[in-house]
Amino acid sequence: MPFDERAKARYFSGMRRRIVELRAQSERSLDFAIDTMMLERAESYFKVETGLVEIERMVTLIEEELGEVQELTHAHRLEARLEFIEDRFEDFNSEIYQRPKRRRRKINLFDFFKKATGSGEVTASQGEINSHQEAYEALGLEFGSSMVAVTRAFRQKAKKLHPDINKGDRSAEPELRRIIEAYQFLRADSSIPRTEAHGTEGQTR
Repeated sequence: MPFDERAKARYFSGMRRRIVELRAQSERSLDFAIDTMMLERAESYFKVETGLVEIERMVTLIEEELGEVQELTHAHRLEARLEFIEDRFEDFNSEIYQRPKRRRRKINLFDFFKKATGSGEVTASQGEINSHQEAYEALGLEFGSSMVAVTRAFRQKAKKLHPDINKGDRSAEPELRRIIEAYQFLRADSSIPRTEAHGTEGQTR
């Protein structure tokens, strides 16, 4: 059955607000996961990342279908799907914010390598990134690429280089440290565009 225009306007407003909030929370959680899970709980991180990417895909489908809603039954079905996605996000969020047993503070990624090697200092790769150009090159991106592209490139490269993906082989750690440093260097700069511009965006080479 159709629903009146006033109720329809409230429904659309509420659904769009929830979609915006879910996307923002998902992005914040993924950033936190990169910092706190990538090196110590890699297997969990990759599962969480895959889940959050799927959530974004499902949210986009709901957003597209929202414009087609004319009947109350359709509206209820779509809201039920969004509620399911919100529940799935909460599952992933619980995994992300679980405090590691041996650590109760957000870790610095370079501290991990200090402890992993048993040395009091980080190898020469720390401090290699001293400019935006070097950071973009480390990630295989064109200068000026947005943080969306930076984050995407970082995740793709980290997956290929991480010891857990390479059967425990740690030979790629220097390059992994370098891309972590590049990612953190760029993320700290608030002047870098946070969204992709229309048209071709810098791609990993």
